[in-house]
Amino acid sequence: MSSVRVHGLGLLVLLSCAGLAQGQEWARKMFETTSHDFGNVARGAKVEYLFKFHNPYKEDVHIVDVRSSCGCTTPRALNDTVKTYDESAVVAAFNTRTFLGQRSATLTVVIDKPFYAEVQLQVSGYIRRDIVIHPGEVDLGTVDQGSPAEKQISISYAGRSDWQILDVKAGSPYLETQLLETRRDSGQVAYDLKVFLKPDAPSGSINEQLVLLTNDQRSPEVPLDVAGRVVAELTVSPASILMGVLEPGQKATKQLVIKAKRPFRITGITCDDECFDFKTPETAKPMHVVPITFVAGDKTGKVAQKIRVTTDLGEDVVAEFSAYAQIVTPDKKPLERTTSSRPAAE
Repeated sequence: MSSVRVHGLGLLVLLSCAGLAQGQEWARKMFETTSHDFGNVARGAKVEYLFKFHNPYKEDVHIVDVRSSCGCTTPRALNDTVKTYDESAVVAAFNTRTFLGQRSATLTVVIDKPFYAEVQLQVSGYIRRDIVIHPGEVDLGTVDQGSPAEKQISISYAGRSDWQILDVKAGSPYLETQLLETRRDSGQVAYDLKVFLKPDAPSGSINEQLVLLTNDQRSPEVPLDVAGRVVAELTVSPASILMGVLEPGQKATKQLVIKAKRPFRITGITCDDECFDFKTPETAKPMHVVPITFVAGDKTGKVAQKIRVTTDLGEDVVAEFSAYAQIVTPDKKPLERTTSSRPAAE
């Protein structure tokens, strides 16, 4: 084979790789960030990071695989199919029970729909052998809104006899802590840490972090995850609903589930857009299935509305959810694919 032909093949390969990288940029842009440093973490601690991403495209995004270059990190996708306007995340779990020292990994997110793409995420961190936390996180469990909750964990250290936890910094105003030293001898130090959730914590998932501030000058901060869920008296599912891609005058109907722990009546469902219509039942029961109908108006573009649900459970017992739609001109084909290897953005 002549050198000219070899050079020609090399140029084709380089051009193909460059085109592939450029064509996959649409997938990388969905992610808020593509790297994370866990910092210094305790042995046995449950340490996770959510690489959040959002689908702004007109086609569903499907994740077929998420893999890691190192066993020190286990990745998973919260949802393998992410619809238009929906959000999801790739969870990176640092394996602090089986690995020690400085660790790093490349996580590869493989997307097969609407087009093939790969997104690489980077994680790193240092797993300490001298600090052990049990259990690995503060799991408050499921808590009814308005009720307090507490959890206790133990922290042990082996090394310097003068090692101390000076303070515990909470990242949320709804968390309080109480620290008690239980042991100090022969280089062994132990603490009990109680974590309290305040009754005024809002409903939703608890994904917070405490930071143990120590007198270790080389690595004074040790993070500690706090997890749980505060359940409201009134819940709406799904929290966001996509009515679809419609032409002016077209109609779509979806179902909404509204639940409480005791029977209730829906006194109103309101929003600022007259294109939405709701049929509210008159009977009192603990769960209602409510049809939502949307009739597309003449103005094209994205429709996004916050919708409020009120009940006879009290003025403070309300719920909100989001509704989305896309109105297009009759001659537009929003789901038609092109040869650009890139979905159309909204």
